[in-house]
Amino acid sequence: MSAPMSATLSFIHRFEPGSDRARAPLLLLHGTGGDETDLLPLGRAVAPGASLLAPRGQVLEHGQPRFFRRLAEGVFDEADLRARVDDLARFVAEARAAYGLPAPVALGFSNGANIAAATLLLRPEVLAGAALVRAMVPLAEPPEADLGGKPVLILSGAMDPIVPAANAQTLAGQLARAVARVEHRTLPAGHGLGQADVTLLRNWLAADATDRTA
Repeated sequence: MSAPMSATLSFIHRFEPGSDRARAPLLLLHGTGGDETDLLPLGRAVAPGASLLAPRGQVLEHGQPRFFRRLAEGVFDEADLRARVDDLARFVAEARAAYGLPAPVALGFSNGANIAAATLLLRPEVLAGAALVRAMVPLAEPPEADLGGKPVLILSGAMDPIVPAANAQTLAGQLARAVARVEHRTLPAGHGLGQADVTLLRNWLAADATDRTA
């Protein structure tokens, strides 16, 4: 069962303790209009036994929660994004202390994937890796970062009307140059999540859990 939302941490969130210590906890980061419950079923499906930590984005766009502001579709307020990455990093540190967690692997969709990518580049110590579903380049000029071989999965949609293929490829290149171990897959899909995403996420996370116990 989900733990109750906690007023003692800086984000409204849900936490589900896991039973499998071989699995890294998942930091579930929803897309625009989602909330802290949106990705819990996905997390349970792709990482059975993992602890799940799901915050709610603190920015509202026409009443819809997001993790950072944007100026237009695909045009991000980078000053706000950088500040929100620091806020998210602070929350992760709070949650790790409160729940006794190691560094999580982020699983983000759309806006959530974008802040996860930005967190990797701006605060590489926060995450153990990331699965980025329909992510795009979050920072026009990312800082130099050393991710030390942390695993990153990017799942793009060939027919995605929001994320151009070249943009997703640029993100993969930025993360590879930051010494992430990047796997980039493009699916015959649009912007939404499908069963192919679920299968690839499950297999990638299972391989990550195996690597941790090898």
